[in-house]
Amino acid sequence: MSGIEQTFPVFSLISIFVIGLLFGSFFNVVIIRLPQEKSFWGGRSHCTKCGKLIAWYHNLPLLSFLWLRGKCADCGERISPQYWIVELVTALLFVWVYLNTGLSLNFVGYTIFCSLLLVISVIDLYHRIIPDELSLGGMAAGFVFSFLWAETTWVHSLLGILLGGGVFLAVALFYEKVAGREGLGGGDIKLLGMIGAWLGFQSILLVILISSAVGSVVGVVYMIWKKGDLKSAIPFGPFLALAAFVCAFFGKGLQYLLYPSIP
Repeated sequence: MSGIEQTFPVFSLISIFVIGLLFGSFFNVVIIRLPQEKSFWGGRSHCTKCGKLIAWYHNLPLLSFLWLRGKCADCGERISPQYWIVELVTALLFVWVYLNTGLSLNFVGYTIFCSLLLVISVIDLYHRIIPDELSLGGMAAGFVFSFLWAETTWVHSLLGILLGGGVFLAVALFYEKVAGREGLGGGDIKLLGMIGAWLGFQSILLVILISSAVGSVVGVVYMIWKKGDLKSAIPFGPFLALAAFVCAFFGKGLQYLLYPSIP
């Protein structure tokens, strides 16, 4: 860590937390506008019910939600808890990455990767889609970072893209042929390719195992709760994102068990 980080550790953590809140606020804009194909670079936020522009002091991450008690200051419409949840989770993710990497190139890389996973998960939960701007853009960013950091090589990154996308594509085509309906969407295939770009091809099997296990448990609970059947549709993207996060920070040992001869 730098001298400033060592001298003012609490100040550093608070600063990273606040920066995470600010990014989380922007991520909410992306989550809302990207599926609607609206620009998220311009235009002020407004209430979805009364349409009035939100004053800057009513748009402070997390604080404004608490101050306004989760309601619009003008019409009293309840504000979706998504806003403060995304802001808080982003801030905690930034702090987590900082505690694991310090202020370094790895901090930049892992915050980008984790942010992509978070935004993709929320959009997939709400809309059952994974925008190409995020999956393909994240795939390209992961490949670029393979030249900049030591977490993976460009060869492992490229193989991760090919293997990640290829495995799920084969599974999707096989399932569609046998079941006569789509099981995995194209977004899931691209997302796994993106994960492979960041974590390397060694991560693919572990990501699939973790996401499938967690997804199966959640799927069974969901079917029992909703009294549905095997056709009940739940997005798989959040499970892939969770598995990728686990692999990024906890999966090195397991990867070496799966691939003992690969450095």
